[in-house]
Amino acid sequence: MASYQSLSTLAILALGLAFCIQETLACENLNKDSCAFAVSSSGKRCVLEKHVRRSGEEVYTCRSSEIEADSLKDWIETDQCIAACGLDRKALGISSDSLLESHFAQKLCSSKCYDSCPNIVDLYFNLAAGEGVYLPKLCEAKGEIERRGLSEIKSSGYIASGPESMKPVKFMVAPAMPPY
Repeated sequence: MASYQSLSTLAILALGLAFCIQETLACENLNKDSCAFAVSSSGKRCVLEKHVRRSGEEVYTCRSSEIEADSLKDWIETDQCIAACGLDRKALGISSDSLLESHFAQKLCSSKCYDSCPNIVDLYFNLAAGEGVYLPKLCEAKGEIERRGLSEIKSSGYIASGPESMKPVKFMVAPAMPPY
């Protein structure tokens, strides 16, 4: 009977330890040199934020975002992928704006990045999708742009093939607010 009790206690301890180990990577425990492009144990993407104190001192914190990685957990991006994809380890927040930069898109779509850095590709695939752009098509278009030099990617997510396909954007002006 004593051996059954000790086995039961051991099993409970092992199960408790497994739950503790499962939550090993928390974004809040990362420093500014490993936060950006990391994924926590819960699958949430880590975000680097900068706060300026009253004294003017800049303080960096890492926190979990609401953005989930598709199938990655416990991931701190390698320096090789950061360099291959043209990223900055001290990038603040998560944004799709960089997809509009030709140099970045070229690096992201390169085989060194696209074929070897699944975390970064997953992130930008989802960011591009949020803008209405399919990343593989974007990369395909970037390759054609480099070869022909005729096309341009517009911020609306459309791929234009020269000036004749570009349409003007109409902006609506909100009515002026009455003075108080």
